[in-house]
Amino acid sequence: MSPAALRSATLADAPAITDLLNEIDRIEIGRPETDQHTVEADLKNPRTDLARDSWLAFDDGRLVAYGLLWDESGGERIDIDHYVLPDHQRTGLLMLAAMEARALAVARANGAARAVVHLHLAARPTTDTELLEARGWSVVRRHQVLRRAVDPASDLPPDVPAGVRIRACATEADRIRVYELYQQAFADHFDFQPRDYRLWLNDIHAEGLDWSLVWIAGTEDLGDAGFLLARDDREAMGWIRSIGVLREARGRGLGAFLLRHAFAHFAARGRDTVGLGVDTENATGAPRLYGRHGMTVHYAVDTWEAVIG
Repeated sequence: MSPAALRSATLADAPAITDLLNEIDRIEIGRPETDQHTVEADLKNPRTDLARDSWLAFDDGRLVAYGLLWDESGGERIDIDHYVLPDHQRTGLLMLAAMEARALAVARANGAARAVVHLHLAARPTTDTELLEARGWSVVRRHQVLRRAVDPASDLPPDVPAGVRIRACATEADRIRVYELYQQAFADHFDFQPRDYRLWLNDIHAEGLDWSLVWIAGTEDLGDAGFLLARDDREAMGWIRSIGVLREARGRGLGAFLLRHAFAHFAARGRDTVGLGVDTENATGAPRLYGRHGMTVHYAVDTWEAVIG
């Protein structure tokens, strides 16, 4: 397949892309876990120009590879998604080369001399990682997707600790407060990229978010000090998108309380499983916290990095 066979994506391609990603899910993690609305949200990313930042490759009418690029930083840091079926590695390599060239062009348009590109792949991906390594890509971080069974009989709402208060995110002011807490709590985390409120709303796919599953926790002395942002629009499981506690409030049990609070709400909604993602090198102790509360590894995701330019 030649580079000319690649074409850009449109929103109308979302069903075919979803089918491809679920086929790859089955190979990599044993079951399909990609929802079409998530694919559509990615295609609508305001930092992506679909005409230049998306790629599809077909073999006899069947979609076999998909790529998407977005400018996360406004500088040298560029993100890409790249998916390919196992028996179409040459096609995937042609697509990757096109994506690398575009990433460098975007970074240079931002005034940077190089592009630092990140790609997230399952620990055992359909992509031939030797081809990545031959092009200078290497793994720089590992995340894990954890999950836990929940049950309404055992996952009851936890008692609110003394001196702690919790409220649902009910107003625009609350949403802005969650955004502020997110920016502060994650500022020192790996690959954090500050962004304005509008872009953050896009990142969390706020258009389809049930804000009643977003909570703010505070203490008497610090005020608002932590949050949990969950969503219930994934077919595979309830999902905790983010949980964060300000540095000065850590060690008081806010994270554990918010976690149990979310478990209880998902169980009451009839969910049987709750999942989240965590950086294995997280310096706040989050992996240990989740382990103590019964969460186990579902699968791992590696962050691959290439410096281009």
